Amino acid sequence: MPDTGADLLRAAVRALRDAGVPDPAGDARHLLAAALGVGRDRLTLVLPDPVAPEMAARLGDFVAQRCARRPVSRIIGRRAFFGHDFIVTPDVLDPRPDTETLIELALLAPFANVLDLGTGSGCILIALLAARPDARGVGTDLSEAALDVARRNADAIGVARRAEFRVSDWFAGVSRRFDLIVSNPPYIAAGELDALAPEVREHDPAMALSDGADGLGAYRAICRDAAAHLRGGGRLLVEIGPTQGDAVAALFNGAGFGDIRIHPDIDGRARVVSGVKPPFDRHLPAE
Repeated sequence: MPDTGADLLRAAVRALRDAGVPDPAGDARHLLAAALGVGRDRLTLVLPDPVAPEMAARLGDFVAQRCARRPVSRIIGRRAFFGHDFIVTPDVLDPRPDTETLIELALLAPFANVLDLGTGSGCILIALLAARPDARGVGTDLSEAALDVARRNADAIGVARRAEFRVSDWFAGVSRRFDLIVSNPPYIAAGELDALAPEVREHDPAMALSDGADGLGAYRAICRDAAAHLRGGGRLLVEIGPTQGDAVAALFNGAGFGDIRIHPDIDGRARVVSGVKPPFDRHLPAE
């Protein structure tokens, strides 16, 4: 008689726990739902049912990959972020809950247009546009492969008509001014890479993790040119590593931003630095 979903779930939890995987129960449920082709909210309903051999084999493959520390999102090809499911491939950074802090802060004030630097999967820009149906935005990245993923996500989530994605080295391909600029840039210092969890170090694109130096290179580039691409009163928000708040805030100050703040994430760690361009500015037309 075939194993039931409950049988397979117990075995998966044991295997993941024995492999030292964090949150084995949560990951096992996620992987079982994907193997069965059901939503996680329906998993409990189907646990008593026998599972077809091909689905059990699929789960076995998923569990083996997770035991080797491949992230769940990389196994199933999707990641839930800010109420949406995003396509995830090896070409993009895996969206993480910490970044939702930046989204929440960006949504505290109105904006008609937004620029997302280093957009990757497009998760920041797309989440913002989904929450602001009248807004438009541009996402830039050095990777055309990442931009292809972002376009697919924008189409799936229904914001493609309001989102433009283009290859650009920070502001190099951008000429207009915006109400809001956001970024989750590579901020891991080169000397910190070896200490990252294998789920991050071995599966996220290297160029999305580190500048290969002190981890502040992206912030220097962003702060150097951000004011020229913001309207007066426009906001700049960047995600940071938990020890970088003071250094990034100093860069904001040196670039002439006001109302500079360091914001914590849900765990109380410094996660976002924000600043406002002074409101006096000669008028330039929007794009």
